[in-house]
Amino acid sequence: MSEPGPRAAWWRIMDLRLGMVPVPVAIVGVAVTAAFVWLGAPPSDILMNIVVLAVGGFFCAEIGKRTPGLKNLGLAAILATFLPSYLVYAHLLPGSLVKSITAFTDNSNFLYLFIAAIIVGSILGMDRRVLIAGFVKIFVPLAIGSVVACAVGCAVGTALGLGLSHTFFKVVAPIMAGGVGEGAIPLTIGYANFSHQPQGELFAQVLPAVMLGSLTAILFAGALNAVGKRYPHLTGEGRLQPGEQDDEPFATPDAERAPVTPADVGAALVMAVTLYLVGALAQKLWNWPGPVVMLALAVLMKFGHVASPRLERGAFANFQFFSQAVTYPLLFAIGAAKTPWEKLIGAFNLPTLTTIVVTVATLMGTGFVVARFVRLYPIDAAIVNACHSGQGGTGDVAILTAGNRMQLMPFAQIATRIGGAIMVTLTLVLFARLGAGG
Repeated sequence: MSEPGPRAAWWRIMDLRLGMVPVPVAIVGVAVTAAFVWLGAPPSDILMNIVVLAVGGFFCAEIGKRTPGLKNLGLAAILATFLPSYLVYAHLLPGSLVKSITAFTDNSNFLYLFIAAIIVGSILGMDRRVLIAGFVKIFVPLAIGSVVACAVGCAVGTALGLGLSHTFFKVVAPIMAGGVGEGAIPLTIGYANFSHQPQGELFAQVLPAVMLGSLTAILFAGALNAVGKRYPHLTGEGRLQPGEQDDEPFATPDAERAPVTPADVGAALVMAVTLYLVGALAQKLWNWPGPVVMLALAVLMKFGHVASPRLERGAFANFQFFSQAVTYPLLFAIGAAKTPWEKLIGAFNLPTLTTIVVTVATLMGTGFVVARFVRLYPIDAAIVNACHSGQGGTGDVAILTAGNRMQLMPFAQIATRIGGAIMVTLTLVLFARLGAGG
């Protein structure tokens, strides 16, 4: 019985964590990755990238969480996204490893697996009685915030010498267009068609506004999370409305509170992925936004009692797993594969930077104020509005992570997808009518 001394000491070492990764495992993982890089071609499969992204993502997050003064402002999410972007730019990450991460991120649909699990799990874990009211109410601060942010952002940009046309079409509208793939790309394709300018040049002009707008929203979301800790009456800590609570499957006694089984979790994950595929098919056939279709189907399932309590518990367990274990690795992948550092720093001039910050602050501030009139929590509504200025689905993940409110993902997707689509449509109509090219 005297044997457990050294063994207990070793177990304590094994229980030291880098995020969720045991430190000895992280050390071995780094060594193995370095060996693959030395051999010339790290695999781009899921096995290699689980190790690389987990170690990289949680390492960046731990730096952010341990930085005095800034750890409560979303620095973990910022570093997990933008530090790998800089490392790629500075050639501090081996090129072969970057290719592996990029190939895996592009080919695996990693991001949409995450979003499917988060959306379906959070909706099925919501209070059914207030779900529909929340979806209706969130359009009020979102719509009013968008209009006010456009007006204030254009006024500031024009006053600083950017010109009204440039400010709206190249700075303000791209911020709220829904990210890169769903926003900046269709926006600049439309600009190119109407103005006969090269789409690539136009895309390079609007991309910094998209990225810096998302970064600003991440910072403000982190700050609002800190405000919520100090003034708890302003926030539902991830719940949008007063009185919202967990639904029956998580509150009922006896058999309904039985532990979630691996079979329940697996069944719920297949269900979430199937809903995503239905959305993807709708996008292919009728050009309906796939994530919005998935979201609507999940809401209908919740509202119509389609999923059993076991499936709902399994879906909620998936939500908890993905939000805690997958977020920072995903952000690391996004930073390394989809966030060009040179584009981010391309807009670092005072007039553009000021216009971006003022636009995002107005969007969130208006949401904060208007929320009180429709009985929503001000901080949570403001963070949903922040997602309207995010970098698409990737921005939603980073903003909600910084604000510690991943439960708001369904509402964030409304802000990003529906709000972004409306912004792109109205902007292109205005661009065509004005013949804007500058």
